[in-house]
Amino acid sequence: MTSAFLIRNDLALNFAQISHIGGRKSNQDVLDYAQQDDLACFVVSDGAGGHEGGEIAAHIAVATVIARFVQDASFGSRALQSYIEDAIAQVMERKTQETRLKGMSATIAAVLIDQKNHYAVWAHMGDTRIYLFRRSKLVEVTKDHSLVQQLIEAGYCQPERLRTHPQRNALFAAIGVENEALPEIRQDVLEIEDGDAFLICTDGFWEWISEDEMERILALSTTAEEWLNCMSDVAQKNAAASSKPRDNYTAFAIWLGEPEAVTILK
Repeated sequence: MTSAFLIRNDLALNFAQISHIGGRKSNQDVLDYAQQDDLACFVVSDGAGGHEGGEIAAHIAVATVIARFVQDASFGSRALQSYIEDAIAQVMERKTQETRLKGMSATIAAVLIDQKNHYAVWAHMGDTRIYLFRRSKLVEVTKDHSLVQQLIEAGYCQPERLRTHPQRNALFAAIGVENEALPEIRQDVLEIEDGDAFLICTDGFWEWISEDEMERILALSTTAEEWLNCMSDVAQKNAAASSKPRDNYTAFAIWLGEPEAVTILK
């Protein structure tokens, strides 16, 4: 677990991160962040397609987005889309170069934050999620690009089955998946406020903690690190009560504004 507190102009950015192997033999989750002047970029990816391939795909995806951001730091949906499209191209190129990696793919979730103008925009592919909380209440969450999510939207599956359905890991969109699926980009930038909080996490994290628990813990926390630590403890307790092995789990917890401002807005 690591944490940081970065201030640019009048909007502080307090965040913490975690990445753990869980019950697997290797950790194929990857995360990274970068800051250029008043812009910040956070990226999380979950690799798939074999022991080595998934890890490689996730590393390429995250490294490409971060490198593009550092090279040409811009804010907006078009900029973020270009970063992710470059990541897709890099993963596909690596797959053509090495036959053993032909089955590799990776989810991705990325958030751009403009600290000067108080805006955020995000994009994702797969079932790595982006949650937005305001005044300790969940106001937005990305929809998984998964078979089970499609079944729920079509009325063939109950929403509460999302975390337990046997086909919950079947994805129709991810970096490296050879189909027509495109990254889902939030087209309208969101105006963010002091006290807002983002959670970016792989399915190995959100699968073991409910949205109600995320809200409850946020309302009782005083820093991003405390929020993430307490969520991790609850998720681990829930996982320990199950016979199902836990996947790799990775997350960024991001608070906007001073920690005291988050407390006041509860």
